[in-house]
Formats: sequence, C-alpha cells, structure tokens
Amino acid sequence: MREDSSLGRLTIVRSRKESAELAAELRPALLRLTRGIRNQRVDVSVTLAQLSVLVTLKNAGPLGAGELASRERVQPPTMTKILGKLEERGFVQRQGNPNDKRQAILTITKSGEELLASERRLRNSWLAHQLDGLSVEEQQQLHAVVPLLLRLAQQ
Repeated sequence: MREDSSLGRLTIVRSRKESAELAAELRPALLRLTRGIRNQRVDVSVTLAQLSVLVTLKNAGPLGAGELASRERVQPPTMTKILGKLEERGFVQRQGNPNDKRQAILTITKSGEELLASERRLRNSWLAHQLDGLSVEEQQQLHAVVPLLLRLAQQ
C-alpha cells in the first residue's frame, strides 16, 4: 500500500510479487474446496468427464460429437468412449443429423438431467453444511467475493 501524493489518499497498489503471494495462498484453498465438492457424488460409476459432457449438453443443447470433443478439450476417440458409456446408461440420446446423415446429434435425456440435478443438490447441500460452520460475517465476506471469483474464472 502507498500514499498517492497527488490525491492525498491511500491507494492499494499490488506488485507482481504481492499478486504471486496471494495466488500461492488462494490456489491450494480453492483446490481443497473444489476437491471436497467433487468428492460429493451420487453415482461414482459416472466419471467427472462424463458429468462434464452432460453439463455441456444441458447448457448448450444438442451437439455433434466433434463439437463436444472441442468444447470439452478432448480428442475425438476419447469423446466417442465417453458418449458410448453415457448412451449405455441412457443419459444421452443419439439422433441423425438432418444436414449430414454421416453424423449424429447428441442430446441429454431426462435421466441425464435427473442425474445432474441429484449431483447438484448433493454438492450444494455439502457446501451449505460447510458454510453453516462460519459466522454470519464470514458468510457475508464470502458472498462479497463471489463476483470476483466468477470474473477470475472467465479470464
């Protein structure tokens, strides 16, 4: 922190070193929290990669396997395996592409949506239980930080 003499007030100026120190403190805390949330599972036979594909289909709507692979940042053969498992379980449905009969369009099924809803409820419940251990003031501090974390996540 330093005084801005031209304005006669204190301004916070973070040096690169201070940002690096904050990152070193924040990263492990976020990783542990994320791990705790991810460990709350309704159906452990469905992998996190498979859940991610379901979330993408729910949010983006019907997509081809190539587009899904691109969005999930996996190779097409990996996506084929993921989709095969999800189809076996009835979580996704394959339909012909009206524009290209060689390709299929994938959609999330009602069962897939129900699985995501269950996972979300369990994870939210676990996190709410963790937050119950904090004071009202601490919860308010976390609430104030949420927009900043969302902004960081979008960069």
